[in-house]
Amino acid sequence: MTKSSRSKVLVTGGAGFIGRHLVARLVGAGTDVVVIDNMKRGSRDKLAKYVEQGRVQIVEDDIRRAEALNAAAAGCEVIYHLAAQSNVMGASDDPTYSITTNVVGTVNVLAAAALAGVKSVVFTSSREVYGEPPELPVGEDRPHLPKNLYGASKVAGEAYCRAFAATKGLRVDIVRLANVYGPGDSGRVIPLWLSAAQAGEDLKVFGGGQVIDFLWVGMAVDALLRATELGVPAPLNIGSGVGTSILDLATRILQVTGSKSRVVRMPSRDVEVAKFIADTTRMRAFGLVPEADPLQHLAEIAPSYAPHRG
Repeated sequence: MTKSSRSKVLVTGGAGFIGRHLVARLVGAGTDVVVIDNMKRGSRDKLAKYVEQGRVQIVEDDIRRAEALNAAAAGCEVIYHLAAQSNVMGASDDPTYSITTNVVGTVNVLAAAALAGVKSVVFTSSREVYGEPPELPVGEDRPHLPKNLYGASKVAGEAYCRAFAATKGLRVDIVRLANVYGPGDSGRVIPLWLSAAQAGEDLKVFGGGQVIDFLWVGMAVDALLRATELGVPAPLNIGSGVGTSILDLATRILQVTGSKSRVVRMPSRDVEVAKFIADTTRMRAFGLVPEADPLQHLAEIAPSYAPHRG
């Protein structure tokens, strides 16, 4: 197969945590990839080998710049839209960046897709669109009652996806991810606690009553690829369907690392959703079966978060 005959896709945020895993899978399947990323949380180095192989082109730019997106999308068959301010506390601290990236940036992606005539756009939404659900597990038909600015920005993004589908004939597949973890992540509870435990530092628990649906990054990538293959007729929850108590997570991390760190309770943070478990009925019908133990990969990734001792 010649290079010119290979398919080409665009991954926004492709240098970020989930994006890098998706890019690796796409390249492994014989697809050429254009990545657009402003490198706010991304890493160009993690994609260097694919760039050297001529399989990945990196555009270091911002999805808030329509001109850059239009150029990046030209000739692409599919756009995987992952670029976002994807941190609840970060969105609260910098609402302007969150809104302009997650809402205006998403509109720019959709407009670029329509202009380029792509086959489909896969939009990574979030369990945060539901807010604090009155009952668990949470099905896709539950109302959107976001509790924080990040959740609100994803609700708006989904709304624009539906509007472009209706008015521009654009196929947009929406997947709502639970709390994704895996190698290369940073700034979220699992990587923070794995690092702290192995450094002998306290594990800080904000509140203590949280119940979280953790999802291995490999399953998240499976879902994004499956959405392209089959099409998602309605937004689809992607989670484990298992609720993990935040205190049980702390215990599990201490066990995995052999750490004697203390677990320290701190005041809860009001902007964070306390409890979420995804209803995985539709996900399973879609051929995606979550792992029985969502935290089974903790021991696998723990060494990558161990402190470097010089």
